[in-house]
Amino acid sequence: MSIEVKVPVLPESVSDATIATWHKKAGDSVRRDENLLDLETDKVVLEVPSPVDGVLKELKFKEGDTVNSQQVVAIIEEGAVAEAPKEEKKADAPKADDKPAAKAEAAKAPAKSGGKAELPPGAAAHAARNDVNPADIAGTGRGGRVTKEDVVNHIKVGGGARPEQRVPMTRIRQRIAERMMESKNSIAMLTSFNEVNLGKVMAMRKELGEPFEKTHGIKLGFMSFFAKAAANALQKHPAVNASVDGTEIIYHGYADISIAVATEKGLVTPVLRNVENMSFADVESSIAGYAKAAREGGLKLEDLQGGTFTITNGGTFGSLMSTPIVNPPQSAILGMHAIKERPIAENGQVVVAPMMYIALSYDHRIIDGKDAVLFLVDIKNQLENPHRMLLGL
Repeated sequence: MSIEVKVPVLPESVSDATIATWHKKAGDSVRRDENLLDLETDKVVLEVPSPVDGVLKELKFKEGDTVNSQQVVAIIEEGAVAEAPKEEKKADAPKADDKPAAKAEAAKAPAKSGGKAELPPGAAAHAARNDVNPADIAGTGRGGRVTKEDVVNHIKVGGGARPEQRVPMTRIRQRIAERMMESKNSIAMLTSFNEVNLGKVMAMRKELGEPFEKTHGIKLGFMSFFAKAAANALQKHPAVNASVDGTEIIYHGYADISIAVATEKGLVTPVLRNVENMSFADVESSIAGYAKAAREGGLKLEDLQGGTFTITNGGTFGSLMSTPIVNPPQSAILGMHAIKERPIAENGQVVVAPMMYIALSYDHRIIDGKDAVLFLVDIKNQLENPHRMLLGL
C-alpha cells in the first residue's frame, strides 16, 4: 500500500519551507518515526518522520526545493522490504605491462616550470629580485611556461591560490537578513550605554551557587539576574516594553523576554513568558532547555513567536561593547557584554571590580531618551544590589 509523506501544517506566519536535507534516498528501507528529511523554515528546522515501516519508493522534490504546507514530498510502500544491493564487479587489477603506458600518458601532460632556467630572462630576474620560487607559479605561457606577467601576478596576490566558495544562504540566514534590514529601515533606532559592577552578583553566585544547584538541579548563571532585573524594570518603564502597530502603541502588561541563542545556522530568540512571575530557577531551567533544543534543532515555532523585549549576550564571545539591533515589532533590546576587571572609584578609593558595559538599543519613535536612560539605571541599580532585587525593591 502506497503512503504519502506530506509537509507538516505550517503556522500562518510561515508561508513555505525549503528541503534542507534528505536523510534517505529512493529504495531505502525506513522505519516508523524515523526522520526522512529536514525542512528549513524562516525560523526553525523541522523534522519529517516516516508514518509507517516500508520502503521509500519515490522522492517528489530534491534538496533546495521550496514546498508548501501539506504538500506531498515522498511516497512510501508500506510493509515492503528493500532489495539487497547487487555486488559490483571488481575492477581488474592493473597488469604489469600497463605501467609503461601509464607513464607515457603522464609524460604527455604539460610540465610545470620547476626552475629559473626554464623562465624567460625577464621573468627569471623578477622572480629572483622578489625571492620567488618559480616552481610555485602556475605558468600561462605556451606549453605551461611561466611568463613575467605570471610572476608579477603571483607576487601581487601574495602567492598561492585564493580559494572562494559560493553557497546559497539558508532560509534562517535569509530571514535574519530580512529582519535586520526591516529594523534598520522602519525604526528610529538609538543606543544608550551604562556600566555595571557585578561584584555582588558574583559574590552571591559563589556563596549560593552550590546549594542552588543541589536544590534546583541547575546552575545559577548570570542570565537569570539580567532577565529578572529586566522584567522588574519593564514593569516600571512600560514604554520600553511597548510596540508600534500602525498609528497605535501597544503597552504590554507582561514581560515575555526573548533570549538570543547562537546556533550553527544563525541566531534564534526563544521566548521566556511572564518572566515577572518566574523564579531564578525557572529562568535558568528554561534557558538551558531552549539552548539544548536550539543546538539539537528541536526548537518549535511557538517557542520563537511573540516576545516583548530581547536580551542578547555578546560577552560569551568576548564582545566588550556593541549596539544590538532591535527585533521588530519589539521596541528595545538589552545587550550584555564581557565582564572585565577594571579600576573604578568607589567611596573615594580606587578599587578593581568586575565591570560590564550594558547597552539598550531602542525605537526612538515611542521611547524617549529619558525613559531609556532611566531603564538602564534601573537595571544597573538592581544588579549592583541583588538583595534588593530579590525583595522586589
